[in-house]
Amino acid sequence: MKAELQEFITYMKEVKNASVNTCLSYRNDLTKLVNYMYKQNITEEDKLSETSLNSYVLTLEKEGMSPATVSRNIASIKAFVLYLIKKGKLNHDPTERMKSPKVEKKPHSSLSAEEVNGLLEQPDPDTVKGMRDKAMLELLYATGIRVTELISIKLEDLNLKNRFLRCCNSKKERLIPFGNMAKHALENYFNIGRPALVGEVKTDFLFTNLSGEPMSRQGFWKIMKAYGRNAGIAMEITPQILRNSFAAHMIANGADLKSIQEFLGHADVTTTQYYVQGTDKKLTKVYSDTHPRA
Repeated sequence: MKAELQEFITYMKEVKNASVNTCLSYRNDLTKLVNYMYKQNITEEDKLSETSLNSYVLTLEKEGMSPATVSRNIASIKAFVLYLIKKGKLNHDPTERMKSPKVEKKPHSSLSAEEVNGLLEQPDPDTVKGMRDKAMLELLYATGIRVTELISIKLEDLNLKNRFLRCCNSKKERLIPFGNMAKHALENYFNIGRPALVGEVKTDFLFTNLSGEPMSRQGFWKIMKAYGRNAGIAMEITPQILRNSFAAHMIANGADLKSIQEFLGHADVTTTQYYVQGTDKKLTKVYSDTHPRA
């Protein structure tokens, strides 16, 4: 079974073009499965059964794994089994009746408007690095784009005059407007900060590191975390939290779900609805605390 597992990982990487992280996740999940089966003297893939797989899942639950982690493991098992069936190494589907545990989705963590303002005030506007960081943070909060979209922006994607950003990903292209605060920060960076950072390096990317190379996800995360600590924000700041904050604040100020869905680039509006949950609870508390007939 170990050989088949390696073949499956190779198949996912070379045929299905799965990402490095996805392949690593499959490998970790399925290695644990195979090791468990070997301890049960089940070493051949055609010996996998509904009973043995359910027993394995029960073991994961007893170990204290969260429903989300158990669900991911079940998804990995199903993908592996389908591969074995496709290759003719398994003539039945022992996962056919296997169901994932219900995963409760929690409201997204977000910052208050005051916390966001404190975060955005941290970069030093008199330094080249501060100009860049200010522009990145302002644009992230102004548009709600993903961090991968932020660091992938090319010069041709930005229209400062009309204040909109063209955001492209593998699925679709969308045009996102931004406000004057973001425009001002971007102008300072574009006219002063970026030329100093890039120097003689030729690059079409809008945001670069101090060496003029494209900014990385990890690099920007470190920048945000440092500013979050400096601003005295208790929770650990990530780009996703600023994206959440954009959505929560827009909804709190009257934006409709359909518009937020378009801003965020969600394929399904039900994904966007999770941003409302935290806002609903906040409004409910305000109402109960202040309305005379609550």
